[in-house]
Amino acid sequence: MRVVIVGAAGRMGKESLKALNGNGFEIVGAVVRSGIGQNAQGIAGPSAPDLVLSGSLSDTLAGGPVDVVVDLSNHAVALSNARLAIEAGAHLVMGCTGMGEDALAEIGSLASSAGKGAIYAPNFAIGAILMMKFSAMAAKWLPDVEIIEMHHDRKEDAPSGTALHTADMIIGARTQAPTPKPNSLMKLEGARGGEKDGVHIHSVRLPGLLAHQQVLFGGPGEVLTIRHDAMDRSVYMGGLKLCVRKVSELTGLVVGLDKLLFE
Repeated sequence: MRVVIVGAAGRMGKESLKALNGNGFEIVGAVVRSGIGQNAQGIAGPSAPDLVLSGSLSDTLAGGPVDVVVDLSNHAVALSNARLAIEAGAHLVMGCTGMGEDALAEIGSLASSAGKGAIYAPNFAIGAILMMKFSAMAAKWLPDVEIIEMHHDRKEDAPSGTALHTADMIIGARTQAPTPKPNSLMKLEGARGGEKDGVHIHSVRLPGLLAHQQVLFGGPGEVLTIRHDAMDRSVYMGGLKLCVRKVSELTGLVVGLDKLLFE
């Protein structure tokens, strides 16, 4: 399976250069914003492919057939990257956090029209997907819930895509309305976090963290906590490989790795 990685010089990109090199995958291109002209092994180590980093996705796609474009870059350029990939006849796997609904709708339409598959995964960690699944199960019985997501201080968007996707799954699974809350006396704006359809989401950004989320359910006399901690970015590679293998079987856009695991 011939793969191009966009955002290859980023933290996730470097891991994917190693994870997708061999075992049924062949990395035929790596696109970066900085480090153009360097060798991929120079930024990711000897287990990465021996190829030169490019600054242009369009030039890379013109160099030969590509089965899957893996975009781990930035939401600001993800839509234009998706257009180029689908136009070139490639399937698409996206891990760009912060994607908007309008952009995803256009990507879905483009993929469907071209007969190509696209996957947008807010999180590639299998444990994180299980955390979201378990949260949706709990929401049927415990409608009162809040989410606390914690990430490293270089993460740009808040809340995280994982937190928003978790909230969507909880909202879709609820069979009861959450308990009405009294009007809060807000001594500091934002103290209760953001709110999506009755689910409060709190974002923490600190050095020393990687990616962590806990979902707190409250009921009379009890609290249920469902938590996932990512300790190293290698945890995302199993889910990424699964997406790259499965995307060619799809037509149109699938949002969330959970769709591949449970549906």
